[in-house]
Amino acid sequence: MNIEQVRFNMVEQQIRTWDVLDTDVLDLLHAVKRENFVPAPQREFALMDVETLLAPISPTARMWTPKMEARVVQDLNLKGDEHVLEVGTGSGYLTALLASRAGSVTSVEIDPALAKFATGNLATAGVTNATVVTGDGARGWSGAAPYDVIVFTGSMEVLPDEALAQLKSSGKVFAVVGKAPVMQAQLTTVANGARQTRVLFETVIAPLSNAAKAPAFVF
Repeated sequence: MNIEQVRFNMVEQQIRTWDVLDTDVLDLLHAVKRENFVPAPQREFALMDVETLLAPISPTARMWTPKMEARVVQDLNLKGDEHVLEVGTGSGYLTALLASRAGSVTSVEIDPALAKFATGNLATAGVTNATVVTGDGARGWSGAAPYDVIVFTGSMEVLPDEALAQLKSSGKVFAVVGKAPVMQAQLTTVANGARQTRVLFETVIAPLSNAAKAPAFVF
């Protein structure tokens, strides 16, 4: 198998068709080798249009599909100097993509085994501006706040105000909000106290550990 031909096909057939046309993002997908961020037993699936399992490191964790990773990186429109918080490190692949486009990334992973796996992957890939910490970031991570950008990699019923409070005076949050089977990928922008939310696309992904829930309806 010619891995570079497979990668080319991934970009042309999966990524471009999902309206990812930023050439810098497309080039990044060639430079950051996705297959190097998955456990060896899953390597053959790394460039397929599927959520790649992270077994045996984690029996349940999955990476986003390549097209979703690329689309989110494009829609965040990072300029190169941002401080980014990522909640849910997983394999560290999205972390590496974000780090390639931002000034620094703090990534929080609740599973110690995944945090260790991602840290090793990032070191092997030569990523020096991303730090992985083990903890619960469902309401953000105050230890490294404030942030220009926050990215949640698991879904939630509502976006927690605690996370929004950790943004700088101007910032943005990506989150998949809702309950299966109806969820929306949203980009919420905050500027001087005003909040605006844009729906990017519809999707369904696994919930974030300890994700914020909508208030229960009381009769």
